[in-house]
Amino acid sequence: MSWYELLNEMIDMRSFSNLWFWIALAVMWSTTSHWVLGVPFDLVIRAGRHAQREGPNQTQQDLEDLVRVNINRLLYISGVSGLWLLGLGCFFFTILAGLGFVYDVQLAQAVFCLLAPLTIVGILSLNTARRIRDEELSGAALRKRLTRHRIWVQVIGMISIFVTTIWGIYQIYTVNLPNNFWHLGQNTNVEQPADHDRGRPRGL
Repeated sequence: MSWYELLNEMIDMRSFSNLWFWIALAVMWSTTSHWVLGVPFDLVIRAGRHAQREGPNQTQQDLEDLVRVNINRLLYISGVSGLWLLGLGCFFFTILAGLGFVYDVQLAQAVFCLLAPLTIVGILSLNTARRIRDEELSGAALRKRLTRHRIWVQVIGMISIFVTTIWGIYQIYTVNLPNNFWHLGQNTNVEQPADHDRGRPRGL
């Protein structure tokens, strides 16, 4: 394989056949599940371990302070700009869905598969932040709520990765299989593409 072919494969705009798309998908969900309401989950684990040995401790206090700062910021943004963000989000995802699933633009499909599940995580984060503030959670109750929130985020991530993988495989096979079996001629039921369409990817 020449350097040009290698470079072309690395930056291939057919997103589901591009290695970088799957790396971005894995990194995105790994990061999302690690940062719970803006708090690194290892801090939650350390606070729980120290609480079992020492009772109230500085790590737990740092956790509560960090959670308080992040949920206040999150709820303030949702209260001030929530309707605008909702409208812009609906507009943006409508465009992505139209380009991706109506006009068959693969790049739009990939971006939709990446970002759409994050909106569910955002709504879940708002609900968790509101419950923490209203119930004034602290100590073990706060750690339990954050852990439960992380589990739900991981469930959403697993479903998102599964659906994206199935859809990506389907797109790759529907684009590549007709070209791969074209040389078999009459031995297959696959319609032979026209010369000017042969080898041309569908969408981006």
